[in-house]
Formats: sequence, C-alpha cells, structure tokens
Amino acid sequence: MKGNADIIAKMNEILGSELAAMDQYFVHSKMYEDWGLGKLHERIAHEFDDEKGHASLLIDRILMLEGTPDLSTRGPVHIGKTVPEMLQFDLNLEYEVGNQLKQAIALCESKQDYQTRDMLQVLLKDTEEDHAHWLEQQLGLIEKIGLQNYLQSQM
Repeated sequence: MKGNADIIAKMNEILGSELAAMDQYFVHSKMYEDWGLGKLHERIAHEFDDEKGHASLLIDRILMLEGTPDLSTRGPVHIGKTVPEMLQFDLNLEYEVGNQLKQAIALCESKQDYQTRDMLQVLLKDTEEDHAHWLEQQLGLIEKIGLQNYLQSQM
C-alpha cells in the first residue's frame, strides 16, 4: 500500500527519536545498575524495551506504506552525570517525541491516513501517560524529599 511521502518522512523522524531514546535509556539504565540503584535500573531498562517496541511499530508501518525505514538518522543522545540530570534529559526527550507524534497525528488527519494516526495515538498515550508522567513524578519526589532520600529509596 503506497503511503504518503510526507507521513513516511515524519515517521522516520520519530523513528530517529525513538532510537535515540533507546540508546539514552540503555546507557542510563546501565549507569543506575552500576551505581546500585536497582529500582531505577529496572524501570529505565523497561523504558528501553518500550522504546524498542515503539521503533518496531514505526518500522513495520513504514514498510507497510512502502517506505524505507531510516535507522541511520537519530536524534541527539544526552547522557547525564547525576540522577536528576539523567531523569531530566529523559523527560526532555519524551517531550520532544510527544511533540513529534502530535505533529504526525495532525499530518495523518490532513492526509486522511487514519490507520497510521491510530497507531501514533497509541504511541502518544504511552509517551505522555506512562513515560513522561513517571519521569515528572520522579523529579517531583526529588524536590519533595530531597535527593539523598530519593536515592536511598531507589536502592
């Protein structure tokens, strides 16, 4: 099924951000593991798996639309040096992906590609209601209980 070139290009842009998120989450999860922060390691490793699933869905849809998935163009990866910095970098990336998804959903509406729109809405729900929300909670906890108490709770 021949897809719209603009939609395929936008999906490749999102794919690049999802791949960057995978890389960033992978490194951050390994850092948490190395620091003995087991709970953060487990959660961020789970986020890595979610991003891999998002990338897989995007690739499948791009292929179905007879496009070529672009795995060579990725968004920037920001590796933090402290837990709050790592959480903030991850949250910033989720906000960026959320904005890209909203733009793509609007584009799909304008081009009447409702199947792609529906798939992207699922990714947006996961991005906003799971990933970004959890990261916002963690940064809020650090602010409320202090970094040392937060770190102790993540061991």
